[in-house]
Amino acid sequence: MEENQEVLDWVEEYFFESGRVSNLIGALLALQSRFGYLPKVGMRALAEKLSLSAANVFAVATFYNQFRFIPPGKYPIKVCMGTACHIKQGGLILDHFERQLDISEGEVTGDREYSLDRVACVGCCTLAPVALIGDEVIGDMSPTKVDGLLLQHKLKKEQEEGKE
Repeated sequence: MEENQEVLDWVEEYFFESGRVSNLIGALLALQSRFGYLPKVGMRALAEKLSLSAANVFAVATFYNQFRFIPPGKYPIKVCMGTACHIKQGGLILDHFERQLDISEGEVTGDREYSLDRVACVGCCTLAPVALIGDEVIGDMSPTKVDGLLLQHKLKKEQEEGKE
């Protein structure tokens, strides 16, 4: 419930108390940028404020594949599938992340540590194939590199938990 109030407060403050009435797509992008996904309560609030039906807002949000409807993992992983990455086996990298994390593209691990998504282009074509973990761009990806990154994270997490 606390998160719902935070979302409602944000919608009220950002779009309407500041005098900036936005178009729906701009509002959805800003909402997702703030919370990492589109909370239902936020979409309903936007619908009300923009005098639209909740069904219209949801229809627009589901039409565009960049919108998320579940919170991302603590460590969001994005695998580039732009032309250069696709040619250099970006699909293989995505498949390997899916197998190692036991989730499919667009899903979040049960412990909410990782989410996995494909993106159209990261803009680092000379490093292809590329993945992003959080904000870190990692180039020249390979299945072995995926394994190493996930192992490195696991060891770091265990070390941090040992200090507590």
